[in-house]
Amino acid sequence: MMHEDIRAAVARLCEAFPGSYWRELDRERAYPAAFVEALTRSGFLAALIPQAYGGAGLPLGAAAAILEEIQAAGCNGASCHAQMYVMGTLLRHGSEHQKQRYLPAIAQGAVRLQAFGVTEPDSGSDTAAITTTARREGDRYIIRGRKIWTSRAEHSDLMLLLARTSPAAEGMKRTAGLSVFIVDLHEAKQHGLTIDPIRTMMNHATTSIGFDDVPVPAENLVGAEGEGFRYILSGMNAERILIAAECIGDARWFIAKSTVYARERVVFGRPIGQNQGIQFPIARAYANMRAARLMVDEALRRFEAEEPCGPEANMAKMLAADASAEAGNVAIQTHGGFGFAEDFDIERKFRETRLYQVAPVSTNLILSHLAEHVLGLPRSY
Repeated sequence: MMHEDIRAAVARLCEAFPGSYWRELDRERAYPAAFVEALTRSGFLAALIPQAYGGAGLPLGAAAAILEEIQAAGCNGASCHAQMYVMGTLLRHGSEHQKQRYLPAIAQGAVRLQAFGVTEPDSGSDTAAITTTARREGDRYIIRGRKIWTSRAEHSDLMLLLARTSPAAEGMKRTAGLSVFIVDLHEAKQHGLTIDPIRTMMNHATTSIGFDDVPVPAENLVGAEGEGFRYILSGMNAERILIAAECIGDARWFIAKSTVYARERVVFGRPIGQNQGIQFPIARAYANMRAARLMVDEALRRFEAEEPCGPEANMAKMLAADASAEAGNVAIQTHGGFGFAEDFDIERKFRETRLYQVAPVSTNLILSHLAEHVLGLPRSY
């Protein structure tokens, strides 16, 4: 995963969005519309869309490089990263009509597909337990239920929605009966859809969404009815790898800030970086970041070779999130009181990177997956 020309271009773009830009957004809990627009104009958000549909047709490694550099520059790709991996479900499983209708508009920036409606208040990470229903009535489906932690819904035109089209029954596989839909959010808001922002410790633009008998055209069903869980799973490896790349970028940013400060900050007549109590945590954070990056590279290699990569994608996400959290903690400790000061940006970036211990899949679920599917231990849940 090199793509040095892409990395350099992203770094140049990010220079126009310094820490002051993100601090102001953080105070106002505002969406970085100008930043997302700049990424769209540059074509970076269309990196994975095939050239036939107006995108760049680049491999996942290019998208990972884009997101890593965004984070390494002190920016926040979470404002738009979902468009990269959500689009894959439409590309792999959508009809040609759907792809022709939506992908060129997404590539041009005329339409945003940045919202992913999966998690529900009562199901959490147990996706098979969702209860939002899609009932077929003639040439449309009627959606009823609730989703939570649906980020960027207020700033998207389209949402990919997972809903139950067949009720769970005894003897039925838990993951059966789920289907994926493309929801036009502007249309849906006129017919029973409500979006309620959730204020969180970071500026993440996440929401709770209610569906009160919202009609969705039957032609917006992606693929076959009842196969939605499989379609969603097929995109989760890409999601985990891209989030891992973001965490690597965060770790790089924290380490760079810590290194510069430790060289320049003089206390008791000497740079604090001369003390091993300061040196060693930074050096260990660097070593752990480099090790995590190797796992990200391996997950990317397997993904791009179309080899099974579930364990590698999960380990990449876990190790990279651990590395970024550690590097963030080191940055705060290195800067002392200034690590908590808004103008240094460290506390903001620390809050942002802390999310990835929990989302899009928690560390405990990753460990359970490895224990059962790699090590052959008894299933724990």
